[in-house]
Amino acid sequence: MNAALTNEHGTDRGTVISIDAMGGDRGPAATVGGMALSAAINPDIRFIVHGDRAKLAPLIAKKRGLGDLCDIRHTELAVSMEEKPSHVMRHGKGTSMWGAIDSVKDGEATVAVSCGNTGALMAVSMLRLRKAPGVSRPAIAILWPSAGPEGFNIMLDVGADVKADAPDLLQYALMGASYARNGLNIKHPRIGLLNVGTEEHKGRPELKEAFELIGEAAQGNFFEFVGFVEGSDIPSANIDVIVTDGFTGNVALKTAEGTASFVRVLLEQAFRYSPLSRIGALFALTSLKRLSKRIDPRRVNGGVFLGLNGTVVKSHGGADETGVSAAIKLAFQLAQSGFSQKLAARVASGSLRGESPNPETDVK
Repeated sequence: MNAALTNEHGTDRGTVISIDAMGGDRGPAATVGGMALSAAINPDIRFIVHGDRAKLAPLIAKKRGLGDLCDIRHTELAVSMEEKPSHVMRHGKGTSMWGAIDSVKDGEATVAVSCGNTGALMAVSMLRLRKAPGVSRPAIAILWPSAGPEGFNIMLDVGADVKADAPDLLQYALMGASYARNGLNIKHPRIGLLNVGTEEHKGRPELKEAFELIGEAAQGNFFEFVGFVEGSDIPSANIDVIVTDGFTGNVALKTAEGTASFVRVLLEQAFRYSPLSRIGALFALTSLKRLSKRIDPRRVNGGVFLGLNGTVVKSHGGADETGVSAAIKLAFQLAQSGFSQKLAARVASGSLRGESPNPETDVK
């Protein structure tokens, strides 16, 4: 059952999201703005907001009706973007990030959302929530714009751990399949293993072993294993989930973000080059706006921490209110689907031993 705030009669008031309001580069104003945008389109959403009450209360009061949906939990401290995860693990108690994770741990909220320091957030999440039974290494999964009918593919891991052996990659495949079902409503997801080529003889030994493990697990876990895929396949319509280690995934993600920004700059320069190009831009304005919206990273903002006893969504540190709203929307969708419980059931189903789990375990 979803954690929920209650009214004076003790009745359910909606799905509760725990918010670290002090994380991120833009401060609490962007976070509160994102909360307001989400509340406007999700009437069942409620928030536990962790941070400096003196700063948060006026910001929330300016957003019509938002105050009725929020429970502010005052904290004196916040985790900076520069702090080392090890330091936060030792001294982070009393910060807004720590409080946001504890609300999930204590069952007050279903999902936590933070724009803060990624390393620190993962460290605190692992410390407070602990790894789910059967999980060796948690993973960060992100949505990648694609040519597929859903508009997105899932890739994991993108930085939770730079290492991954063959059993870890199998677990990523299982968790990615569960996320695809409950986050994108893909009943029978197609999973590929990222490699330097599609031929079976290519790649490191752990990739070849993972190839065999994932292939053997596919039928009993209700996904299709398409085999090895290359970097060019990541945004394709031929795949739904891309499995890789955190080092490779993070490099691919940052490369894509940099390339998208570079292409945006080149387009702006091209359409400003001459009077004729500026006129051409006017004729292409509708298409350009559609393209800009399609590749806008703010609208696919939110990396999900998988493999913990609770769900955490990491918003981009530089996210504005649109980006924060996208992360909260994802958190809300996962909370309503009962994703955390379904994911835990999937990993603990015995599928790693070749047993066939219940197909309803994590399928809507």
